[in-house]
Amino acid sequence: MILGKKVAVVLPAYNAAKTLEQTVNEIPMDIVDDVILVDDASKDNTSDVGAILGIQNIIRHDNNKGYGGNQKTCYNKAIEIGADIVVMLHPDYQYTPKLLRSMCSMIAEGVYPVAFGSRILGNGSRKGGMPLYKYIANRFLTAFQNIMLGQKLSEYHTGYRAYTTDVLRNIDYNQNSDDFVFDNEVIAQIFMAGYEIGELTCPTRYFEEASSINFSRSVTYGMGVLRVCFQYRFHKWKWIKSSLF
Repeated sequence: MILGKKVAVVLPAYNAAKTLEQTVNEIPMDIVDDVILVDDASKDNTSDVGAILGIQNIIRHDNNKGYGGNQKTCYNKAIEIGADIVVMLHPDYQYTPKLLRSMCSMIAEGVYPVAFGSRILGNGSRKGGMPLYKYIANRFLTAFQNIMLGQKLSEYHTGYRAYTTDVLRNIDYNQNSDDFVFDNEVIAQIFMAGYEIGELTCPTRYFEEASSINFSRSVTYGMGVLRVCFQYRFHKWKWIKSSLF
């Protein structure tokens, strides 16, 4: 716990057997009460590695449900076991678990109900090997999203996030996409509900075992992000009501 708040770390995993141990070993277990591993029908032995590492909450999907579908299972389980703070940490070791304590502190202290680890604050993204085309797309999409959503986030596309379960209960994330755009639908829902998001600088690592989507999937993701922006703005203006909100 941290300041009396129960902390759960959720690991949405797909073929993460090679990096899972390194990720789990750096989780600060002195403040973390539960670790939840959701194996999205991996082709490797991700679940077996998790069991060897002593993870008590392991859920394996019989069929691949996608990145968003995996997160739904993660958050539903975290709420079920009574967590107050839920941190999503990718088990591919792209994001450092060492910032988990700082992210939880931001929430436990009541500063923000949501905290993101931003790869864009500072110079961590390019130093960590983010491909140039992804960096440019990230900056363009983030600028557009800030305009459409009326916010000032440095990055909307990080996979390192912490939430209070109150926030998760008050947005309908279960009806969101099962694909990668799930993350941006959640952000739009958070802002529509009137919550704020805090950020802290986070280095990132791009290497062979780190998960990454290819160019064509990136284009699909980008189009989905633009769709969410227009849904948010049109709903806000009361032009077209969106089921997201």
